Amino acid sequence: MKIRLIAIDLDGTLLNSDKEITPAAVDVIRRVRKEKSVGIVITTARPPRSTLPFYKQLSLREPMINYNGALVWMPTNGKVLLHRPIPFNIARGIIRWARERFPHILVSAEIGDKWYTDAFDEASKAYLTETAKTHRPDVIGPFDEWLNQPVTKLLLLGKPRWIQATRQAIREDLPDEVTTVQTEDFLLQIMQASVSKRAALETVAAEYRIPREQIMAIGDNANDAGMIHWAGVGVAMANGHVTCLQVADHVTDHHDEEGVANVIRHIVLEGKAPQGV
Repeated sequence: MKIRLIAIDLDGTLLNSDKEITPAAVDVIRRVRKEKSVGIVITTARPPRSTLPFYKQLSLREPMINYNGALVWMPTNGKVLLHRPIPFNIARGIIRWARERFPHILVSAEIGDKWYTDAFDEASKAYLTETAKTHRPDVIGPFDEWLNQPVTKLLLLGKPRWIQATRQAIREDLPDEVTTVQTEDFLLQIMQASVSKRAALETVAAEYRIPREQIMAIGDNANDAGMIHWAGVGVAMANGHVTCLQVADHVTDHHDEEGVANVIRHIVLEGKAPQGV
């Protein structure tokens, strides 16, 4: 079995609990690129700005998949291979519906690689994404003033019951317009309906003319399940969500126990078959 491309999720997969790529993982990825000419594609819910440090750490040259697949682009030259934003009128409607019922729900939007929000104070800092822990908003102001263009990803943050109620309403009222991802109970990620990591990975595969049988996908959360199921070799982390574990061909070790390094070494460098699950 020849693997030519490996798609790897970041949080909970390639990154350990300290949000770092371990030296062992760096070494294995560099070896597999050099010795086996395998491409590495980071696939993440994060925006480009908080993904690029890891991309550069690994000296990658391949496309990057951001926002759960809403954006596929080449960091080396800025070329966009895929961008599927939400129409701004749909985004406005979602925000107004949520705010009418939950006035203190927090609203953020990613437009391209810029963060827009209408609140960034002590109350909002109770709900921080990984990117928000290291970056500040680019624009702070009433959403009616800046929400006049398509939105790459819309985020709603707040109490879990607010998030769950909003997600249920979106599923019922806008099934053909948007899709939702929830990896934390306080955060709802909203993208255009056709967006997924699987669809984004298919775009990269087509660009490089690589059949799915020669692609490995590694992930841990529900938003990774589609690409894990689609890839020729789908790998779930031991710490993975049940949806990933159910569709994986192989379950590797925990993300704090060198799971990514171990599975790449086992299957790609050593040429061993995936262990069935």
